[in-house]
Amino acid sequence: MDDKNLMENMLQLEKGVCDLFLHGTIESATPKVHQAFSAALTSALSAQDTIYTKMSDKGWYQPEQAEGNKITALKQKYASQSGN
Repeated sequence: MDDKNLMENMLQLEKGVCDLFLHGTIESATPKVHQAFSAALTSALSAQDTIYTKMSDKGWYQPEQAEGNKITALKQKYASQSGN
């Protein structure tokens, strides 16, 4: 496995961890459990950002740019649904 594939796997794993910690935070039954999940989520988001930045710096992660007309269409769709 080369470095790029290893980093891609690490990023996907970290994104999954973030998702689990987010749901743990949302579904927490007590303030202490909420605080523990929230702290873990913050740490996991930081790790995810570090991995992403390293990949981006190497040109291994290039997010797709959204098309302007699609953004405009979505804005209009949700503005009309909310009554704005």
